[in-house]
Amino acid sequence: MNQPVLELRHVSKDYYGNRVLKDVSLAVRPGTIHALVGENGAGKSTLMNVLFGMPVIRDTGGYQGDVVLGGETVRFSAPEQAMAAGIGMVHQEFMLIPGFSIAENIKLNREPTKPTLLSRVAGPKLERVDRRQCGADARAALDLVGLSVDEWIEVAGLPVGHKQFVEIAREVDKRNVRLLIFDEPTAVLTEAEASELLKVMQSLAERGLGILFITHRLDEVLAVANDITVLRDGEVAGRLDPKSTTVVRIAELMVGRPAAVKTVGADARRFGEPMLEVQGLSVDMPGEHVESVSFTLQRGEVLGFAGLAGHGKVGIANGLAGLYPARGTVRKSGRPLPLNDPRAALRAGLAFVSEDRRGVGILPDESIELNIVLTAMEAQGRFLNPGPIGALRTLDGPAVRRHARSMIDTLDIRCTGPRQHVRRLSGGNQQKVCLARAMALEPDTMLVSEPTRGIDVGAKERVLDILRGLNQRGLSLIVTSSELAELRAICDRIAIVYRGRIEAILPPDASDAAFGLAMAGESHLAEPARG
Repeated sequence: MNQPVLELRHVSKDYYGNRVLKDVSLAVRPGTIHALVGENGAGKSTLMNVLFGMPVIRDTGGYQGDVVLGGETVRFSAPEQAMAAGIGMVHQEFMLIPGFSIAENIKLNREPTKPTLLSRVAGPKLERVDRRQCGADARAALDLVGLSVDEWIEVAGLPVGHKQFVEIAREVDKRNVRLLIFDEPTAVLTEAEASELLKVMQSLAERGLGILFITHRLDEVLAVANDITVLRDGEVAGRLDPKSTTVVRIAELMVGRPAAVKTVGADARRFGEPMLEVQGLSVDMPGEHVESVSFTLQRGEVLGFAGLAGHGKVGIANGLAGLYPARGTVRKSGRPLPLNDPRAALRAGLAFVSEDRRGVGILPDESIELNIVLTAMEAQGRFLNPGPIGALRTLDGPAVRRHARSMIDTLDIRCTGPRQHVRRLSGGNQQKVCLARAMALEPDTMLVSEPTRGIDVGAKERVLDILRGLNQRGLSLIVTSSELAELRAICDRIAIVYRGRIEAILPPDASDAAFGLAMAGESHLAEPARG
């Protein structure tokens, strides 16, 4: 096999006496995909900071060990040096300029130029951008990643999936790139888009690039990786061959304990009266249209909604919460619940945890404590000092802080304190803040959409444990998820949504075939299921 394009040899790093990387070694071979997995806090980000020569590494005493690129030991002191040496990175958070065209984003700071009359006299700084060559280069890069859009349209109007492919096109357009790092590239993509991106990664590897793939989606690791390195607590917990390992084994190495899944039959529990009765619900949510859905949630039940991306499962909770236009009849605890009115839903004891954590769930530049109490403060007047005029009541700071500390302890939110900005938290801890905000409303029914999206295995287990605990305390739950295994672990019944309608409602211990057929709209071919 060819010489590794990248080797990390015995890399260690301390932050003020706290060792965050401990003797980490790995090698990425040209023409292969090397998956790097681990929980949040396992050391993946620090390792990338070391590789790119980020100032935070230099300013805190540097690191021990060696970074070897193409057989040559390097020690970058700035990201620009790493990029000049042929390292590219596709970030989870988009690094595009919305007001620029696709071509301008791809060629930014590398624009081809051509001479002018002035430049021939005064020098190359007065050359002008060669737009024809710029467009041709961008077109070639877009074709390489399979994105057939006009290279001159603005990035601002593109779907999320297209933006991710533009990010990749920008990196592959760099003539000297030999190592490409993908940092959670599928976290914001639909299943179909994620599948296409994995194909692009494989195609790039076949062209000789070395690829380092950082992800929490373990099924994707098994689908495309040639090598797997698992980090835990800053150390290499294991090096695995994807041909001879399993998702369960990877998860065990990541969290240091068996990843057990417990299923509960629908007849194992008894429930109270109907808590939520839904008849003919239709929701106009872009990409998640719902058409005439009917179901009943009983008191104390956990009802799951599953289905392929774009078939409407996410739209149900959003419609019930009043975030998108909805029609139909809904009764909450026997009383009519008006649709298209978020405050009415809150007053009826219905809390919603959105799948859009960053866009709807949190205020990233505000404190943990304000994020937790904000909705209860605005909708219920809680956490405010007494006063004759509601609009002039002030925030009860001590009460807010006491409640925030209680939630931090209860949900095990890993932070420096209630005043820390939510932006500084990991994805899993941000999700716990979203749950804490919903709990502050003291609801009797909670709608939770994609509770573990984009967070690591250990954080997923903690979030699921929190949902189980809420249910044991008497809350009725509707949980929407793309992770069927998670629904089977916590739900009493699971509704499969296909083309905007409920195709089947199954017990969690129904066969894999029954779930697969329902998701394909072929549930009539399955054996009759109980429940």
